[in-house]
Amino acid sequence: MQDKCERVSPKHIEVLLQKVPDTEIIKRMSAVFQALQSDTRLKILFLLRQKEMCVCELEQALEVTQSAVSHGLRTLRQLDLVRVRREGKFTVYYIADEHVRMLIEMCLEHVEEKK
Repeated sequence: MQDKCERVSPKHIEVLLQKVPDTEIIKRMSAVFQALQSDTRLKILFLLRQKEMCVCELEQALEVTQSAVSHGLRTLRQLDLVRVRREGKFTVYYIADEHVRMLIEMCLEHVEEKK
């Protein structure tokens, strides 16, 4: 049996735990990170970070099927990472807000600094 860790302070741990988001928020955050595990969805976000695009533009840029693009966009929309609007006969997708833009930019900076 291991000795009790001297660094453990139940009061301090309780204070720290109060700053951890509730279970529902953690689940939603987890879903966002799971969505970012897809190469296609990440590439969609990087493209939309530069320009609002329709499905056919994304399909051509990524050289994947319309189905793959639509599936990726559906997931990103469900998590409110991208939004959509009608522009005549086209459905145009764009980054939902500045938080999403910052999330992918910060992740890119983090990864690139470790090269």
